[in-house]
Amino acid sequence: MVERSTHQEIPLGEEATAVLGQFDRNLAVVRELFAQVRLTHRGGTVRIEGPQEEVERVSNLFQKLLEVVHSGHVPTPDEVRYLSQQIKESESLDGVLSEPIQTTHWGEQIRPKTVGQAKYVQAIRENDIVFGIGPSGTGKTYLAVAVAIDYLKRGLCHRLILTRPAVEAGEELGFLPGDIEAKVSPYLRPLYDAIFDMIPYEEVKRMMENGRIEIAPLAFMRGRTLNNSFIILDEAQNTTATQMKMFLTRLGFKSKAVITGDITQIDLQKGKSGLKDVQHILKNIEGIAFVYLDKRDVVRHPLVKKIIEAYEKSEGKAKT
Repeated sequence: MVERSTHQEIPLGEEATAVLGQFDRNLAVVRELFAQVRLTHRGGTVRIEGPQEEVERVSNLFQKLLEVVHSGHVPTPDEVRYLSQQIKESESLDGVLSEPIQTTHWGEQIRPKTVGQAKYVQAIRENDIVFGIGPSGTGKTYLAVAVAIDYLKRGLCHRLILTRPAVEAGEELGFLPGDIEAKVSPYLRPLYDAIFDMIPYEEVKRMMENGRIEIAPLAFMRGRTLNNSFIILDEAQNTTATQMKMFLTRLGFKSKAVITGDITQIDLQKGKSGLKDVQHILKNIEGIAFVYLDKRDVVRHPLVKKIIEAYEKSEGKAKT
């Protein structure tokens, strides 16, 4: 059966340069990934010719790119490549690159860049407890901090609390130099880095002094009730089952908790990971969501994704 050919014209107007990229680099990516389609750009309009199904896909891609540009973001060739691949796989692109959550000091808008990240951000907004589980580089902590700061700035919570277990220190913590803040600071550094990207240092310092932002090791959460708070537990794969239960039962009224971790990177010397157990204990409870990110959601250097794939391949061989 001969596949029906068709054509369609997409008017890009003044946004043509932003959509197609500098020197038509974005357009080159689309041509590479949709080899059966012929693309012609004239006078701010793109003409798409080819098999009907492919034309519809490319048309949807350009409509998505226009939506992204209208929201204030200029898509990069890497982002166009990702969107193209998702459309080829018939994935929904709702929320991807569409809505800025925060803006960094250097003016870069923080947006969900993948389907998984978009689902993760949506889950945080719609549920009071969210578990973000996936490998390094998928934006689990960074996006959670961005949403938390948005809530703090808009008055949807009174304070932001970030915590993580200092597992690497183990019994050696007491032998480290300095006061307790100096002892645990190295283990909390990733949380500081995320916040300092979005809020100036002096402002963070003031907010920490008046209690609006708190960064502390997990042990400091015991015995507390956290009302009107946005709480993030990072590196949760290194919590024991007892610690996880302790943390989750700190949640007070008008509060939200996000728990992030990578169950392939457990540093506990003995005992089970609380993050592994909780997936079975709390499944199917309304108001609690589990979002699983994977290598497709990695937004660091392109080599990070290849590294993850190489380790997955190696671990798969080791099991057989």
